[in-house]
Amino acid sequence: MRIDKLLANMGYGSRKDVKILLKQGAVRVDEALVKDAKRHVDPSSEKVTVFGEVVEYRPYIYFMMNKPEGVISATEDQVETTVIDLIDSEYTHYDLFPVGRLDKDTTGLLLITNDGAFNHALMSPRKHVDKVYIAEVDGEMTVEDIKTFANGVELEDGYTTKPARLEILSKRGRRSVIRLTLSEGKYHQVKRMVAAVGKHVERLERVQIGELELDETLELGAYRELTEEEVQLFLQS
Repeated sequence: MRIDKLLANMGYGSRKDVKILLKQGAVRVDEALVKDAKRHVDPSSEKVTVFGEVVEYRPYIYFMMNKPEGVISATEDQVETTVIDLIDSEYTHYDLFPVGRLDKDTTGLLLITNDGAFNHALMSPRKHVDKVYIAEVDGEMTVEDIKTFANGVELEDGYTTKPARLEILSKRGRRSVIRLTLSEGKYHQVKRMVAAVGKHVERLERVQIGELELDETLELGAYRELTEEEVQLFLQS
């Protein structure tokens, strides 16, 4: 990779900014002074420094976020706050994007990355990565609903969902708390499935994707990097 591209990708400014650093003699590769922006380097085997500080090259980055309400799953928007707006500016150069989406009023586990292969591993219909939700429902969910969900629910547009696992966690009067496991992600799917059996979702949280559970220490709007083991849960599947 060209030295100017590497440094630009790692947040040292634009290509023009990097050329200024090179001309200033700020950049060294394996202790050798480099001023040529076209110089190719192998970040896996050569040590690059800027003003003596080692450049840790990471082409990809992966975050788990506990998405809050009122924030949209998009990279940018002229009106709404996006999940990317919640990420510290030091990561701007990674060109991050959310993996899939959560509705504006849905909270919980959202993954954010700049790795297209990671995105594909989670979002490809062929992968069948389960997503688990906790929903507060206005209406009494029943054993009959469990059977209906297990056979696939016909939505209002005629589409029949894939089988889903419905668990009734609690009931109080005509209100229920459920846990729902899906292997697909149609638009507003949880809300539409619950509506198809005559009830209404009032609050929705995603708590798990595949084997990865939401970190309970993350407050709403907070995020952390995934561990290497967590990343491999998806890339090796």
